[in-house]
Amino acid sequence: MGIISFWKKRKYKNSRPLYYIRAFIRELYPDFLCRLQLKSKLNSQTNSDTQNIQRRVNYYNKLKKYDHYLEFLSPLSEFKIPKKIRAYYFDSYEYTRFFSKNLRAAFLAGDIVHVPDFPTILKSRPVDDHNANSVLLNLDKTRHFMFVNDKKPFVSKKDMLVGRGAVTQTHRKRFLEMYFNHPLCNVGQVNTDNVGNKYLVKKMTIDEQLEYKFILSLEGNDVATNLKWIMSSNSLAVMPRPKYETWFMEGTLMPDYHYVLINDDYSDLEERLNYYIAHTDEALEIVRNANEYVSQFQNKKREDVISLLVLDKYFRETGQY
Repeated sequence: MGIISFWKKRKYKNSRPLYYIRAFIRELYPDFLCRLQLKSKLNSQTNSDTQNIQRRVNYYNKLKKYDHYLEFLSPLSEFKIPKKIRAYYFDSYEYTRFFSKNLRAAFLAGDIVHVPDFPTILKSRPVDDHNANSVLLNLDKTRHFMFVNDKKPFVSKKDMLVGRGAVTQTHRKRFLEMYFNHPLCNVGQVNTDNVGNKYLVKKMTIDEQLEYKFILSLEGNDVATNLKWIMSSNSLAVMPRPKYETWFMEGTLMPDYHYVLINDDYSDLEERLNYYIAHTDEALEIVRNANEYVSQFQNKKREDVISLLVLDKYFRETGQY
């Protein structure tokens, strides 16, 4: 029973042990062989895909001739495995190993919600028109990039919103203050905060959450980790307009087309849920749009090409070619 319970909890989640085994094996592969492959990899995009690939490259990397910032960048030869936050290193090294060690770059690990003063490679950034110095790569992807195979159709799910997560931020606490024990909501926190834990509830597996038509997706320190798997399912993501974005390009998501939009103060949640419970056709259209959006991230070969092109543009626009 313990093994079955463990499997249910880990289902859909990426294997961290396997991830680190692959990462350490990658460290043993000679870099010079990777550099010999770079040109062919960059040219491997098909004509039918070129426009979409370039669109995404330019979205992640908005740099335009920033050569005066070179003094703030460090050579790739100094890029070493850190004691902490190793996933950020391994996810970067998967692609930096294809480039000369003499090229220079800046990296920031963690949940970044500000725009650096010089071109920096990172996981997350604010959604706005002035974030060019924040160059996105798919970092910490074992935790963040996870999809599901949802067999249950939307119409067979419960007419309720489900939400589980760690609640440490003020905006997440405010949501629970408004909707904990609401008849349309099964929401609560799964972390203990030593302040009474009045919103503490039992954890749910992803499959248990997929029994519901609506799944809450609230940003935490930066983006909402669960948004990717919700949008790959037959349930609807319910959330305010995103303030931060990652490789998933949350800033390009269209409200009431890819997800159900609610106000920043959550005041219209009940009205929005009731609307899509009554308008099944519109709900199903959002599910289809969300699934289609997710599909663009599920081709590993194309994701690799885009990542290499993002770095290639970084080095070019910082005046290193």
